[in-house]
Amino acid sequence: MAFNLQTLKTRAITALIFVGVMLLGMLWNQWSFFLLFSVIHFGCWREYQQLVGRTDEAYQTITPFHRYGIMLAGWCLMLYATNEPMQLGEIPLHAIGFYMGLVALFGLPLIEVLFTRQLNLKNIFYSAAGLVYISLSFTLLIDLRMQGQILGTDFGWIAPLVLIASIWINDTMAYLVGSWIGKHPLSKVSPKKTWEGTIGGILLSVALVSLMGYWLHSFMVPVFALIALITSVAGTLGDLLESKLKRMAGVKDSGQIMPGHGGFLDRFDSLLLATPFTWLFLKLL
Repeated sequence: MAFNLQTLKTRAITALIFVGVMLLGMLWNQWSFFLLFSVIHFGCWREYQQLVGRTDEAYQTITPFHRYGIMLAGWCLMLYATNEPMQLGEIPLHAIGFYMGLVALFGLPLIEVLFTRQLNLKNIFYSAAGLVYISLSFTLLIDLRMQGQILGTDFGWIAPLVLIASIWINDTMAYLVGSWIGKHPLSKVSPKKTWEGTIGGILLSVALVSLMGYWLHSFMVPVFALIALITSVAGTLGDLLESKLKRMAGVKDSGQIMPGHGGFLDRFDSLLLATPFTWLFLKLL
């Protein structure tokens, strides 16, 4: 991978803005966290539907009820994961998500039949895959954030922050190491990725996140190291999965929301696959 200074500068500037917005949303409070990832959720869904539509033109014919209804159904999962602490007045978002989800579960198929007079199973499969790929991942991330209530003190930001920091460090270090010494392509799906960059990114992510754990408390080092290892490996696979989707759709980027970084899916592809594995690890722990 050739080192390109101008590309690095563009990526660095947009990354600084991106990191600032992300940290503000993640660390301010539970509401800012939920709103931040709600926006990201809908952005990822929009780009996913565009990619699938380019891959299979039949998906472009879905009705607006299907297109936006499935996004709202996925968002209901996120609402449900907020649990009891977040409320609108005296009504928990958890309950709103539950009842809205029931309406979507029964209403979407009925409306689809009424408007199209048929059920296209392939289109339903694409949308169901999107629920697992996008909505479930963000739901589990919200759950990690909400499970950090300890004796009235909010520690819920720690797990998501470590998860996302691990991905950021891995991505950055993999790019730098791959640019300097990368020679052997990792996959035909993403020819710019190299084995040297991938391994270097994983090792440096584990090392730096372990130092973060030591700074918080020495007993956190093994946990932080394992989180970094899981997220780096799963995140790399998530990146390759999204690259495969883009290749099938015949596009370079999923969107243009961030100069030098592409769209929502380009930026959060690693997070979408890393979150379920990290969530499972922490639940087992």
